[in-house]
Amino acid sequence: MADRRLVVFGLTVSSSWGNGHATLWRGLIRALARRGWRTVFFERDLPYYRRHRDLWALEGAELALYPDWESIRQAAAAAVGAADAAMVTSYCPDAGCACALVRERARLSLFYDLDSPVTLARFAAGETVPYLPAGGLAGFDLVLSYAGGEVLARLATELGATRTAALYGHVDPAVHWPGERQTRFACDLSYLGAYAADRQERLERLFAAPARERPELGFLLGGAGYGRGFPWAKNIGFIEHIPPPEHAAFFASSRLTLNVSRADMATAGHCPSGRIFEAAACGCPVISDPWPGLERFFAPGEEILIARDGADVLQALALPAGELAAIGGRARERVLAEHTSEHRAVELERLMESAAAPREAAPSGA
Repeated sequence: MADRRLVVFGLTVSSSWGNGHATLWRGLIRALARRGWRTVFFERDLPYYRRHRDLWALEGAELALYPDWESIRQAAAAAVGAADAAMVTSYCPDAGCACALVRERARLSLFYDLDSPVTLARFAAGETVPYLPAGGLAGFDLVLSYAGGEVLARLATELGATRTAALYGHVDPAVHWPGERQTRFACDLSYLGAYAADRQERLERLFAAPARERPELGFLLGGAGYGRGFPWAKNIGFIEHIPPPEHAAFFASSRLTLNVSRADMATAGHCPSGRIFEAAACGCPVISDPWPGLERFFAPGEEILIARDGADVLQALALPAGELAAIGGRARERVLAEHTSEHRAVELERLMESAAAPREAAPSGA
């Protein structure tokens, strides 16, 4: 397969600490590499992620760490000029400069918003969104969104995107699979995710409240950013960071795991957390807060359980072990059939080819 090149200007692929997007990028980049793509990921060397870096080299790709935009201006321009496609992502620290470069120099220019419901909510509220170009998203050949549904139309009407498509979350089965149970992760209900203020109320209602009500059960919270303000209970364990290679053991050791969406994601819907796919790939049954479009990814009651309140969580915890295992097994089958990093790499290729086709087919001078 011919060598093709993709340049990405993003937040981080080198640190998964408090950033689930890093795990998604690693899986997608590996899948693209197997399909003949070489990716260069430009990441500003931010102090927070430098302190918590857990990846220093990318398989089949190049990690380009840099201190500031001026130091890579020429290298970035050369990389974009030589690439088949170039992409800027949400939360890229140098999005302004990167967007200008990509729209001016790339053969195929892309913007990928991994938090598009949040972006749209902030924009609608009149807030400054630092990773959005001053003129919105017009001028990109393709705008990708981590969320689908009505979000795609809003990216066009509110932010000027001329061509939009969803590129949902995914999982790398080589990293996330039914691993061995480990005592330090053993629990009845787990939750894996960094602190976010706009999902804290639901996390307390669906995780902390059931823990208080059933002190004989074990609960485990994994993620950065939680502190004294969280309503801890004696039966809630805590691990500040669980590296991606240990996620399989974490989920395999959970009788049930909880997914909680950020507020804007839950309202917009059609935006599955990467953690759902990770847990399902590990065969761990998932119980999630409800959101529009969830049934597009998993069948409620068959492949995933729904929690509207703490009572739903306690009811799920009372299910027989065999029934929970069957739910987890069906979810794993669904993920392997539809939601792996390989699936998303194929989708990304198809979307890029479709976006490039009109330009390539245009007559000279058009």
